[in-house]
Amino acid sequence: MPKQIIFSDKAPAPIGPYSQAVKVNGTVYVSGQIAAELAKSGDIKAETGVVMQNIGHILGAAGLGFQNVVKASIFLRDMNDFAAVNEIYGGFFTKDPPARETVQVARLPKDVNVEISVIAVE
Repeated sequence: MPKQIIFSDKAPAPIGPYSQAVKVNGTVYVSGQIAAELAKSGDIKAETGVVMQNIGHILGAAGLGFQNVVKASIFLRDMNDFAAVNEIYGGFFTKDPPARETVQVARLPKDVNVEISVIAVE
């Protein structure tokens, strides 16, 4: 079962030794995406929107879309941002949303406020 590395030049390049996404047996595992350029803006909705757009670009590079996502993980610096993040996130899953968990964490890379990863299937 060979793995295929997925890369989109429309999304930020990895900041460490990992791939944007890996495809194995028709399943695409998208690494956690952040919007470092917006972390200090204080606009959690804008930050979430960029994260979701980045995920969309990576899914597109794999020939998939948000309708293929079966699992999502959301990591928040502050759970008080839950409703705002949910509002933006939900706009990308208008029908049959994926399974998901949302957790608050002490710190995220580049001091962002939100990081989201997904798993999608063909």
